[in-house]
Amino acid sequence: MELAAVILAAGKGTRMKSDLPKVLHKVGGRPMVSYVLQAVKGSGSKRIIMVVGHRGELVAQAFGEQAEIVFQEPQLGTAHALLQTKEALAGFGGHLLVLSGDTPLVTGETLREFLQAHQESGACATVLTAVLENPAGYGRVVRDGTGRVVKIVEQKDAAPAKLAIKEINTGIYCFSGPGLFDYLSRVKAENAQKEYYLTDLIEIYIQNNRPVAAHRAARPEEIMGINDRRQLAEAEMILRRRKIDEVMLSGVTVIDPGSTFLDQEVVIGRDSVIYPFTVIEGNSVIGRNCLIGPGAHLKNARLGENVNVAHSVVVESIIEDYCSIGPFAYIRPGCHLKQGVKVGDFVELKKTVVGENSKVPHLSYLGDTTVGAGVNVGAGTITCNYDGARKWPTYIGDGAFIGSNTNLVAPVEIGAGAVIGAGSTITKNVPPGALGVARGRQRIVERWSDRKKKRENGGAEPG
Repeated sequence: MELAAVILAAGKGTRMKSDLPKVLHKVGGRPMVSYVLQAVKGSGSKRIIMVVGHRGELVAQAFGEQAEIVFQEPQLGTAHALLQTKEALAGFGGHLLVLSGDTPLVTGETLREFLQAHQESGACATVLTAVLENPAGYGRVVRDGTGRVVKIVEQKDAAPAKLAIKEINTGIYCFSGPGLFDYLSRVKAENAQKEYYLTDLIEIYIQNNRPVAAHRAARPEEIMGINDRRQLAEAEMILRRRKIDEVMLSGVTVIDPGSTFLDQEVVIGRDSVIYPFTVIEGNSVIGRNCLIGPGAHLKNARLGENVNVAHSVVVESIIEDYCSIGPFAYIRPGCHLKQGVKVGDFVELKKTVVGENSKVPHLSYLGDTTVGAGVNVGAGTITCNYDGARKWPTYIGDGAFIGSNTNLVAPVEIGAGAVIGAGSTITKNVPPGALGVARGRQRIVERWSDRKKKRENGGAEPG
C-alpha cells in the first residue's frame, strides 16, 4: 500500500518567545523538524508534505528540497492545516501518516511499529498514544469500557475527571481509505482556542461508525513535543545522551558524558578519548586514537588519527594525523595542518596551511600564511597581514627558522632554509638559505643610571 506523510510545521510557537519559527529551533545541532523528516523517511514514506505557516518562507527555504511545501494561512489549528493538503493529495488512496514538526525525539522505528499496527487493525484512523506519569499539556485519550477510543480531549477543554487520565494523544495519526477530506471539512472550532483540531476529526470518525484504533508507543520519551525553551533543553539532553551512547558503543571513551556535548552528525573513530567539558559541533569528523579535551571546542572540523587537542578551539579546519594542538590555541576557519604539526599555547591561526612536522609552539599569530615543512616559528611571531584595507599573504619555505618576536609584514616571502633573527621586522623577501635581520643596533651608555639619579637630585652627586 502506498504511504505518504504530512508534517505539520506551521505553528508560531508563542511560548518559545522567538522570531524564529518553532520548528527551526536547533536541538542537537540541527533544526528540530529535520529529525522528524529523518524519522518519516525511516518509516518508509515515499512522499512527504510539510505544512508551513508562521514565517513559512524560512522553513521552505531550509527544507523545500526534502519535502513538498504547502502554506497554511492563517493558522487555525491542526485539522485546518491538514485540510490545506487536499489539493496536493488529490487522488491519493494509500495510508497517510500525520505528525507534528516539533517532536524531534521520534524515531523511524517507532513510526514503523505504528504503521504496522495501523495496517493490521484495518481501521480508518489510528492514534499513537503514550502513558505518562505527568500528562500535563497533552490531550487525553478517553476510552469506553471495552477499551475502544471514544474521544480525545485537549487539556484546555478537559474536565477534572478527564485530566486524571494518563494516556495521552501524541499528535501522531495514520489515516486510510476515502473520505478523509470530507470528514475534515466537518470539524468545527467549538473550543476555547477557536481552532480546528484533528482530535475532533477522530470523534467525527467514531460518530460515523468509522473504525478508529489506538497504538501505545513503546518508548514514551519519543513523543515529547517542544513548546518552550525548557522542553528544548530537555530534548537536547536526551539527544545528546543518545549520541554519546552511540559513540561509546562504537569504541570511543567518553570520560564524563554529563559534561560532553556532541552534535548528531559528529563522527568519532574508535579508541579515541573525549575528556570533560568538550563540545563537538556540526559535521565534525575525528579519526582513531585521538585525545580531545579537556575543554576543547570543535566545529565542522576534520581530524585525522592520533591527534591531540587540549583546551583549544578548532573551527572549519583540517587537522591531519599526529598533530598536537594546545593548550589554549585557536584554529580559525580555513586552516590546514599537515601531518605531525605542533601548535602550542596561545597560538592563533587563520586561513593558514602548516606543512609536515612544522612547529608553532607558542604566543604567535599566523594569518593568510603558507608554512612549509620542517619550519620552526619562534615565540611571539606575528604575520602582519592586514593593511587596513586588504589581507596579504605570507610564505615561509621548507626548513626555515623564524626567530622569536618576529614581525613578518605581508606580502612577504621567506625562502627555504632561511633564518630570521629574533626581534626582526621583515618587510622584504628573504632568499633561500639567507639570514634576515631587521632591528636597531644595540647601544651601550656607560654609567647611565648614575647620570639619571644626578638629574633627579637637581645636579647633586648621588649618595
